[in-house]
Amino acid sequence: WFAQQSGRSRKRRHSFTVPTDPFFNQQWYLVCQHYAFDQNVVAAWARGYTGKGVVVSILDDGLETSHPDIAENYDPQASYDMNDNDPNPDTQYSLTRPKRHGTRCAGVVAAVANNGVCGVGVAYQAKIGGVRMLDGQVTDLIEAMSLNLNPQHIDIYSSSWGPEDLGMNLEGPNTLAQEAFIRGITNGRGGLGSIYVWASGNGGASLDNCNCDGYTNSIYTLSVGSTTERGTLPFYSEPCSAILTTTYSGGSFHHRSIVTTDLHQSCTSDHTGTSASAPLAAGIIALALEANPTLNWRDVQHLVVRASRPVDLQTHDWRTNGVGRPVSHYYGYGLLDAGRLVELASKWKAVKPKRKCTIDLITRAIELRRKLTLRWNVTACHGTRNWIRSLEHIQARLTLTYSRRGDLSITLISPKKTISNLLTTRPYDKMSTGFSDWAFMSTHCWDEDPCGYWVLRIENNGDSTNEGTLTKTKMFQFKVSTPITQQVQQHQPYPEFILNKNKLTMRQLMILLRYSSFR
Repeated sequence: WFAQQSGRSRKRRHSFTVPTDPFFNQQWYLVCQHYAFDQNVVAAWARGYTGKGVVVSILDDGLETSHPDIAENYDPQASYDMNDNDPNPDTQYSLTRPKRHGTRCAGVVAAVANNGVCGVGVAYQAKIGGVRMLDGQVTDLIEAMSLNLNPQHIDIYSSSWGPEDLGMNLEGPNTLAQEAFIRGITNGRGGLGSIYVWASGNGGASLDNCNCDGYTNSIYTLSVGSTTERGTLPFYSEPCSAILTTTYSGGSFHHRSIVTTDLHQSCTSDHTGTSASAPLAAGIIALALEANPTLNWRDVQHLVVRASRPVDLQTHDWRTNGVGRPVSHYYGYGLLDAGRLVELASKWKAVKPKRKCTIDLITRAIELRRKLTLRWNVTACHGTRNWIRSLEHIQARLTLTYSRRGDLSITLISPKKTISNLLTTRPYDKMSTGFSDWAFMSTHCWDEDPCGYWVLRIENNGDSTNEGTLTKTKMFQFKVSTPITQQVQQHQPYPEFILNKNKLTMRQLMILLRYSSFR
């Protein structure tokens, strides 16, 4: 007996009941109450996804491992005390400076369901660990060891910290941490790549820009912004073109915040800032990994782009990019939809291998006072093995000096007319050190064809006497893509300069001291 075989659809049978935890009715971001939207987490739960089999580690100031809403899901293999170099990440209690940040973030991800305590985590059957690495001197080595802790066991690393959001700092990972990110995405999870979820920053009141934070603007991290329950911008939100998605958090005193675990086995409904948004996204991504454990780190970013919705998120800067997706410098591609994410993940086919095309734009010094516009025609490495036909990340690496760095704005415009504000003015940044091979990153051109004319503008928005913005070298990098089917005409690249009195020189900048702040 012979018969032609074909694939057949089968769904697992499961029952789902709404969690009974006492604070669950305050978790407005999980179940819509007064406003039109939520994170659509219940839809993912109803499909049977609760984070089971997925491991998340919170890189922070420690974890109250005995907390009754954490203990059942606590995973010692996903935990370590980097500050004291021992396996126990427990919070070091202090009356003057409570170390509650890590415990709060952990509960957002994986607080136990239906146990009569507090609320419920987004991925309430995921395993949760904590790395105590911020409760002491933070060194490059400590960061690197934290980012690479047990990478064959931990799936997702959630970080709600970075350089202080003062509107004047320019800092990112040092050598060891940079290498740790690369090892993580290359070797973590059996070669699928560790997933690094990062809070975009709380520097809105200081008019900061998260493209000046080398952690959140890394192509290896998934940067998460915040919105309030009303879909408005929180006062702390800072913009940048690196933000990929948004989750809910608190805002001012009249906005509700996030329910989670707190020190001394207590609960709180006051967790806020992008500190709350990053673990919320990490928990949602854990649901997607349960739906499809074979997702690699780039698959996850593709899925997040597709599962984020602009809904009613309020801001002035929504624009439609070259492939028809609305995108914002505050919200990325919008509010992350957990139900949509697991649906897409369950059917997703892995993206093709990473490609990288690098273009040197200028190799000579150019003087700049008021404005510099560079326009060039890009082939995206057509005719080579690195030919890029569909974009993921874009990096513009700049080396320049300027008399007052905070007066500069930098804009990148794609051939499809998508505008990425790589840098906005930062009034508190009075430094004259400029940028030394600093990578400004944008996700706004995701899936666009990069071939054609690109425009890069550097503009002085301050005093007309500002001078010495000296760009020595610009490198433009197109990062990794899945090919698209349309034909791309081959072009010859050439730079065209339109400038007003500018002078450019190479500088070297070494960051010797590192400071981290909670978000």
